[in-house]
Amino acid sequence: MPSTAAWRIEEPDLSSVKEFKLPDLGEGLTEGEILQWLVKPGETIVLNQPIVEVETAKAAVEIPSPYAGVVAEVMFEPGTTVDVGSTIIRIETEPGTASAEVSAARDGRTDGRSGREER
Repeated sequence: MPSTAAWRIEEPDLSSVKEFKLPDLGEGLTEGEILQWLVKPGETIVLNQPIVEVETAKAAVEIPSPYAGVVAEVMFEPGTTVDVGSTIIRIETEPGTASAEVSAARDGRTDGRSGREER
């Protein structure tokens, strides 16, 4: 699998991350080629927003998101052929929670606060 390092944001809390797998796009089709991503890591998306354009042996289609949230990671670069059932994108469905926890952990705090002083 190609490196996806450039396609990632900071590691989210895995309990609030949903993985979306390439769905069956037609009769007997077993794979699709990622033509282009319509979203990028860190972007907020809404339910049913088109997220990726995939080409199969029969057609090019836009696939909508089954979740609302923030794109955590896209798993494949454009031009990659992906098997049906493979995870293609991870979506943080409770944005903010993980970011505060990761930030606090980096600063050595365990209370979940942002570290900013209130005035």
